[in-house]
Amino acid sequence: MDTTAELVKELVNLHRLTQTEIMIAETRRAQATTEDFERELRENAGKGRERLQLLDDAIRDLGGIPDYVGSALARLAAPAKALLEQAQTFEEALYGDLALEHQLHDRAVFAKVLAQTADRSDVVAVLKRVEIAHAATIEWITTRLAEVAMGGPAALRPGPTQVALGAVQRATYYPTRAFTTGVNRAVASLGELRNRFGSTVDTTAERARRLAEATSEVVEAGVSAGLDRAEREADDSGADRTASLIHDARKGLGVVDASELPIKSFDNLNNTNAVAAIRRLKDVDDVRTILAYEAAHKDRKGVLQAAQARVEELAEMASAS
Repeated sequence: MDTTAELVKELVNLHRLTQTEIMIAETRRAQATTEDFERELRENAGKGRERLQLLDDAIRDLGGIPDYVGSALARLAAPAKALLEQAQTFEEALYGDLALEHQLHDRAVFAKVLAQTADRSDVVAVLKRVEIAHAATIEWITTRLAEVAMGGPAALRPGPTQVALGAVQRATYYPTRAFTTGVNRAVASLGELRNRFGSTVDTTAERARRLAEATSEVVEAGVSAGLDRAEREADDSGADRTASLIHDARKGLGVVDASELPIKSFDNLNNTNAVAAIRRLKDVDDVRTILAYEAAHKDRKGVLQAAQARVEELAEMASAS
Protein backbone atom coordinates (compact mmCIF):
# COMPACT_ATOMS: atom_id res chain seq x y z
CA MET A 1 0.00 0.00 0.00
CA ASP A 2 1.23 3.47 -0.88
CA THR A 3 0.84 4.99 2.60
CA THR A 4 1.38 8.56 1.45
CA ALA A 5 -1.24 8.27 -1.30
CA GLU A 6 -3.70 6.74 1.17
CA LEU A 7 -2.97 9.54 3.63
CA VAL A 8 -3.62 12.20 0.99
CA LYS A 9 -6.93 10.52 0.16
CA GLU A 10 -8.02 10.59 3.81
CA LEU A 11 -6.95 14.21 4.21
CA VAL A 12 -9.00 15.13 1.15
CA ASN A 13 -12.02 13.36 2.66
CA LEU A 14 -11.52 15.25 5.92
CA HIS A 15 -11.17 18.51 3.98
CA ARG A 16 -14.48 17.92 2.20
CA LEU A 17 -16.38 16.85 5.33
CA THR A 18 -15.02 19.82 7.27
CA GLN A 19 -16.63 22.12 4.71
CA THR A 20 -19.99 20.54 5.51
CA GLU A 21 -19.32 20.81 9.24
CA ILE A 22 -18.58 24.55 8.95
CA MET A 23 -21.79 25.23 7.05
CA ILE A 24 -23.82 23.24 9.59
CA ALA A 25 -22.29 25.27 12.43
CA GLU A 26 -23.35 28.44 10.61
CA THR A 27 -26.86 27.06 10.17
CA ARG A 28 -27.09 26.07 13.84
CA ARG A 29 -26.21 29.64 14.86
CA ALA A 30 -29.74 30.63 13.90
CA GLN A 31 -31.06 28.07 16.41
CA ALA A 32 -28.99 29.29 19.36
CA THR A 33 -31.18 30.33 22.29
CA THR A 34 -28.70 32.82 23.76
CA GLU A 35 -26.00 35.18 22.53
CA ASP A 36 -23.39 33.07 24.33
CA PHE A 37 -24.36 29.91 22.46
CA GLU A 38 -24.55 31.84 19.18
CA ARG A 39 -21.05 33.16 19.77
CA GLU A 40 -19.84 29.66 20.64
CA LEU A 41 -21.20 28.29 17.37
CA ARG A 42 -19.70 31.20 15.44
CA GLU A 43 -16.34 30.50 17.04
CA ASN A 44 -16.71 26.80 16.23
CA ALA A 45 -17.21 27.68 12.57
CA GLY A 46 -14.11 29.89 12.72
CA LYS A 47 -12.05 27.09 14.25
CA GLY A 48 -13.37 24.77 11.55
CA ARG A 49 -11.98 27.14 8.93
CA GLU A 50 -8.63 27.07 10.71
CA ARG A 51 -8.63 23.26 10.58
CA LEU A 52 -9.65 23.44 6.95
CA GLN A 53 -6.59 25.55 6.16
CA LEU A 54 -4.33 23.19 8.08
CA LEU A 55 -5.70 20.24 6.11
CA ASP A 56 -5.28 22.19 2.86
CA ASP A 57 -1.62 22.89 3.70
CA ALA A 58 -0.99 19.26 4.71
CA ILE A 59 -2.44 17.97 1.45
CA ARG A 60 -0.24 20.30 -0.56
CA ASP A 61 2.86 19.44 1.50
CA LEU A 62 2.28 15.78 0.63
CA GLY A 63 2.07 16.61 -3.07
CA GLY A 64 -1.69 16.31 -3.31
CA ILE A 65 -4.41 18.68 -4.51
CA PRO A 66 -7.49 19.51 -2.41
CA ASP A 67 -10.77 18.43 -3.97
CA TYR A 68 -12.26 21.87 -4.57
CA VAL A 69 -15.19 20.52 -6.54
CA GLY A 70 -16.03 18.07 -3.77
CA SER A 71 -15.59 20.80 -1.17
CA ALA A 72 -17.98 23.05 -3.05
CA LEU A 73 -20.54 20.26 -3.10
CA ALA A 74 -19.92 19.71 0.60
CA ARG A 75 -20.75 23.37 1.27
CA LEU A 76 -24.05 22.79 -0.47
CA ALA A 77 -24.67 19.67 1.61
CA ALA A 78 -25.43 21.69 4.75
CA PRO A 79 -28.40 23.63 3.28
CA ALA A 80 -29.62 20.35 1.79
CA LYS A 81 -29.30 18.71 5.20
CA ALA A 82 -31.20 21.60 6.78
CA LEU A 83 -33.98 21.13 4.21
CA LEU A 84 -34.22 17.40 4.88
CA GLU A 85 -34.32 18.08 8.62
CA GLN A 86 -37.69 19.73 8.20
CA ALA A 87 -39.14 16.23 7.87
CA GLN A 88 -37.37 15.14 11.06
CA THR A 89 -37.76 15.81 14.73
CA PHE A 90 -35.09 17.99 16.33
CA GLU A 91 -33.38 15.07 18.04
CA GLU A 92 -33.07 13.22 14.71
CA ALA A 93 -31.37 16.29 13.25
CA LEU A 94 -28.90 16.28 16.13
CA TYR A 95 -28.25 12.59 15.57
CA GLY A 96 -27.27 13.51 12.01
CA ASP A 97 -24.82 16.11 13.33
CA LEU A 98 -23.43 13.55 15.76
CA ALA A 99 -22.92 10.99 12.97
CA LEU A 100 -20.93 13.55 10.97
CA GLU A 101 -18.73 14.38 13.95
CA HIS A 102 -18.07 10.70 14.64
CA GLN A 103 -17.08 10.20 11.02
CA LEU A 104 -14.70 13.19 11.15
CA HIS A 105 -13.23 12.00 14.44
CA ASP A 106 -12.73 8.41 13.29
CA ARG A 107 -11.25 9.45 9.96
CA ALA A 108 -8.84 11.77 11.79
CA VAL A 109 -7.71 8.88 14.01
CA PHE A 110 -7.21 6.62 10.99
CA ALA A 111 -5.34 9.33 9.07
CA LYS A 112 -3.14 9.99 12.12
CA VAL A 113 -2.02 6.36 12.11
CA LEU A 114 -1.26 6.63 8.40
CA ALA A 115 0.77 9.78 9.06
CA GLN A 116 2.69 8.01 11.82
CA THR A 117 3.41 5.11 9.48
CA ALA A 118 4.61 7.55 6.81
CA ASP A 119 6.81 9.26 9.42
CA ARG A 120 5.12 12.62 8.89
CA SER A 121 5.16 14.16 12.38
CA ASP A 122 3.93 17.50 11.00
CA VAL A 123 0.77 15.87 9.68
CA VAL A 124 0.37 13.85 12.87
CA ALA A 125 0.29 17.12 14.84
CA VAL A 126 -2.45 18.50 12.56
CA LEU A 127 -4.54 15.36 12.88
CA LYS A 128 -4.20 15.27 16.65
CA ARG A 129 -5.67 18.76 16.74
CA VAL A 130 -8.50 17.65 14.43
CA GLU A 131 -9.16 14.56 16.55
CA ILE A 132 -9.36 16.55 19.80
CA ALA A 133 -11.67 19.14 18.26
CA HIS A 134 -14.16 16.55 17.06
CA ALA A 135 -14.07 14.66 20.35
CA ALA A 136 -15.09 17.90 22.08
CA THR A 137 -17.87 18.51 19.55
CA ILE A 138 -19.20 14.97 20.03
CA GLU A 139 -19.43 15.66 23.76
CA TRP A 140 -21.19 18.99 23.10
CA ILE A 141 -23.82 17.42 20.83
CA THR A 142 -24.33 14.55 23.30
CA THR A 143 -25.13 17.14 25.96
CA ARG A 144 -27.60 18.83 23.61
CA LEU A 145 -29.33 15.47 23.09
CA ALA A 146 -29.47 15.00 26.86
CA GLU A 147 -31.18 18.40 27.11
CA VAL A 148 -33.81 17.28 24.59
CA ALA A 149 -34.35 14.05 26.51
CA MET A 150 -34.81 16.04 29.71
CA GLY A 151 -37.50 18.30 28.32
CA GLY A 152 -36.32 20.16 25.26
CA PRO A 153 -33.29 22.00 23.85
CA ALA A 154 -31.73 24.67 26.03
CA ALA A 155 -28.74 25.62 23.89
CA LEU A 156 -30.51 25.15 20.57
CA ARG A 157 -34.10 25.56 19.50
CA PRO A 158 -35.82 23.55 16.75
CA GLY A 159 -36.58 25.10 13.38
CA PRO A 160 -40.10 26.25 12.49
CA THR A 161 -41.18 23.07 10.72
CA GLN A 162 -39.67 20.97 13.50
CA VAL A 163 -41.77 22.96 15.95
CA ALA A 164 -44.84 22.17 13.88
CA LEU A 165 -43.87 18.50 13.63
CA GLY A 166 -43.37 18.31 17.38
CA ALA A 167 -46.73 19.97 17.91
CA VAL A 168 -48.43 17.42 15.66
CA GLN A 169 -46.80 14.60 17.60
CA ARG A 170 -47.84 16.12 20.93
CA ALA A 171 -51.39 16.49 19.64
CA THR A 172 -51.75 12.71 19.78
CA TYR A 173 -51.28 12.96 23.55
CA TYR A 174 -53.54 15.97 24.00
CA PRO A 175 -56.91 14.77 22.68
CA THR A 176 -58.81 18.01 23.19
CA ARG A 177 -60.40 20.02 20.45
CA ALA A 178 -59.08 23.35 21.72
CA PHE A 179 -55.45 22.24 21.66
CA THR A 180 -55.75 20.56 18.25
CA THR A 181 -57.27 23.74 16.84
CA GLY A 182 -54.40 25.76 18.32
CA VAL A 183 -51.85 23.44 16.71
CA ASN A 184 -53.57 23.64 13.33
CA ARG A 185 -53.52 27.42 13.49
CA ALA A 186 -49.86 27.41 14.47
CA VAL A 187 -48.94 25.15 11.55
CA ALA A 188 -50.88 27.34 9.12
CA SER A 189 -49.24 30.46 10.54
CA LEU A 190 -45.80 28.91 10.18
CA GLY A 191 -46.53 28.33 6.49
CA GLU A 192 -47.49 31.97 6.07
CA LEU A 193 -44.33 33.07 7.88
CA ARG A 194 -42.16 30.99 5.59
CA ASN A 195 -43.76 32.59 2.54
CA ARG A 196 -43.41 36.09 4.01
CA PHE A 197 -39.76 35.81 4.97
CA GLY A 198 -38.63 33.51 2.16
CA SER A 199 -38.91 36.28 -0.44
CA THR A 200 -37.18 38.99 1.58
CA VAL A 201 -34.28 37.29 3.38
CA ASP A 202 -31.18 36.42 1.40
CA THR A 203 -29.03 34.07 3.48
CA THR A 204 -29.98 30.67 4.86
CA ALA A 205 -28.79 31.49 8.38
CA GLU A 206 -30.64 34.81 8.52
CA ARG A 207 -33.80 33.24 7.11
CA ALA A 208 -33.68 30.59 9.80
CA ARG A 209 -33.07 33.24 12.46
CA ARG A 210 -36.05 35.31 11.33
CA LEU A 211 -38.29 32.28 11.09
CA ALA A 212 -37.30 31.14 14.56
CA GLU A 213 -38.15 34.54 16.01
CA ALA A 214 -41.47 34.59 14.17
CA THR A 215 -42.24 31.06 15.31
CA SER A 216 -41.87 32.12 18.92
CA GLU A 217 -44.47 34.80 18.36
CA VAL A 218 -46.87 32.31 16.78
CA VAL A 219 -46.45 29.78 19.57
CA GLU A 220 -46.89 32.37 22.29
CA ALA A 221 -49.84 34.15 20.73
CA GLY A 222 -51.67 31.14 19.32
CA VAL A 223 -50.93 27.81 20.94
CA SER A 224 -50.46 29.19 24.45
CA ALA A 225 -54.00 30.51 24.63
CA GLY A 226 -55.31 27.20 23.35
CA LEU A 227 -53.29 25.30 25.94
CA ASP A 228 -54.75 27.31 28.80
CA ARG A 229 -58.29 26.65 27.66
CA ALA A 230 -57.53 23.00 26.87
CA GLU A 231 -56.16 22.42 30.36
CA ARG A 232 -59.29 23.84 31.93
CA GLU A 233 -61.47 21.65 29.71
CA ALA A 234 -59.43 18.58 30.59
CA ASP A 235 -59.73 19.35 34.30
CA ASP A 236 -63.47 19.84 34.00
CA SER A 237 -63.89 16.54 32.16
CA GLY A 238 -61.72 14.57 34.60
CA ALA A 239 -58.98 13.84 32.04
CA ASP A 240 -56.18 14.15 34.58
CA ARG A 241 -53.37 12.81 32.37
CA THR A 242 -54.29 15.14 29.53
CA ALA A 243 -54.47 18.10 31.91
CA SER A 244 -51.06 17.22 33.33
CA LEU A 245 -49.48 16.97 29.87
CA ILE A 246 -50.97 20.28 28.80
CA HIS A 247 -49.78 21.89 32.01
CA ASP A 248 -46.26 20.69 31.21
CA ALA A 249 -46.54 22.34 27.81
CA ARG A 250 -47.64 25.60 29.46
CA LYS A 251 -44.60 25.45 31.74
CA GLY A 252 -42.37 25.02 28.71
CA LEU A 253 -43.83 28.17 27.18
CA GLY A 254 -43.45 30.18 30.39
CA VAL A 255 -47.17 30.98 30.65
CA VAL A 256 -47.83 29.56 34.12
CA ASP A 257 -48.82 31.74 37.07
CA ALA A 258 -46.11 32.93 39.45
CA SER A 259 -47.71 30.83 42.20
CA GLU A 260 -47.03 27.67 40.16
CA LEU A 261 -43.28 28.24 39.95
CA PRO A 262 -40.90 25.85 41.77
CA ILE A 263 -39.18 28.80 43.47
CA LYS A 264 -41.37 30.57 46.01
CA SER A 265 -41.89 34.31 45.42
CA PHE A 266 -39.56 34.14 42.42
CA ASP A 267 -40.92 37.39 40.99
CA ASN A 268 -39.84 39.24 44.12
CA LEU A 269 -36.22 38.00 44.10
CA ASN A 270 -33.42 40.25 42.93
CA ASN A 271 -30.89 38.94 40.41
CA THR A 272 -28.44 37.60 43.01
CA ASN A 273 -31.06 35.72 45.02
CA ALA A 274 -32.78 34.43 41.89
CA VAL A 275 -29.50 33.00 40.58
CA ALA A 276 -28.73 31.40 43.95
CA ALA A 277 -32.18 29.80 44.06
CA ILE A 278 -31.80 28.44 40.53
CA ARG A 279 -28.46 26.84 41.39
CA ARG A 280 -30.16 24.93 44.22
CA LEU A 281 -32.70 23.33 41.89
CA LYS A 282 -32.06 19.64 41.21
CA ASP A 283 -34.94 18.85 38.87
CA VAL A 284 -34.27 19.90 35.27
CA ASP A 285 -38.00 20.38 34.64
CA ASP A 286 -38.10 22.92 37.47
CA VAL A 287 -35.15 24.78 35.99
CA ARG A 288 -36.74 24.81 32.55
CA THR A 289 -39.97 26.15 34.02
CA ILE A 290 -38.06 29.02 35.60
CA LEU A 291 -36.09 29.59 32.41
CA ALA A 292 -39.21 29.82 30.25
CA TYR A 293 -41.01 32.02 32.77
CA GLU A 294 -38.06 34.41 33.11
CA ALA A 295 -37.67 34.66 29.34
CA ALA A 296 -41.36 35.45 28.93
CA HIS A 297 -41.47 38.05 31.73
CA LYS A 298 -38.48 39.92 33.18
CA ASP A 299 -35.91 38.54 30.74
CA ARG A 300 -32.92 39.29 33.01
CA LYS A 301 -29.72 38.26 31.26
CA GLY A 302 -27.88 37.07 34.38
CA VAL A 303 -30.85 35.00 35.55
CA LEU A 304 -31.33 33.45 32.11
CA GLN A 305 -27.64 32.57 31.90
CA ALA A 306 -27.76 30.94 35.32
CA ALA A 307 -30.79 28.86 34.32
CA GLN A 308 -29.17 27.86 31.02
CA ALA A 309 -25.99 26.87 32.85
CA ARG A 310 -27.96 24.80 35.39
CA VAL A 311 -29.86 22.96 32.65
CA GLU A 312 -26.59 22.22 30.89
CA GLU A 313 -24.98 21.06 34.14
CA LEU A 314 -27.86 18.69 34.91
CA ALA A 315 -27.85 17.42 31.32
CA GLU A 316 -24.12 16.71 31.48
CA MET A 317 -24.60 14.85 34.75
CA ALA A 318 -27.39 12.76 33.20
CA SER A 319 -25.43 11.95 30.04
CA ALA A 320 -22.37 10.94 32.09
CA SER A 321 -24.27 8.62 34.44
